[in-house]
Amino acid sequence: MAYILIVEDNEMNRDMLGRRLERRGFEIKFALDGQEGLDMMRSTAPDLVLMDMGLPVLDGWQATSQAKADPELKDIPIIALTAHALETDRQKALDAGADDFDTKPVDIQRLLDKIGKFT
Repeated sequence: MAYILIVEDNEMNRDMLGRRLERRGFEIKFALDGQEGLDMMRSTAPDLVLMDMGLPVLDGWQATSQAKADPELKDIPIIALTAHALETDRQKALDAGADDFDTKPVDIQRLLDKIGKFT
């Protein structure tokens, strides 16, 4: 099954999302900020990244933009996750290079459908 890197600074969100995806057979690893996410993308080559946008060190927009500008990382699908559900937030994430966008709290079936497009 696919390996998903969850880049999320909120412990409750990591725990909830990680457990729900592991129960569905995904291998899950976590990064706590955007820089750690980029470093783990380079060192562990995930099949997909779930990127929170409101992160410390490097926010999700910066981390996504840097990943998509890196020839070694640009093909790894990134789904942006944010509590901000405005169309402008979605567009900002897509403009940064995210391959898709979803809102928190996560609707697990909707997210699984989006993950399924890339894995």
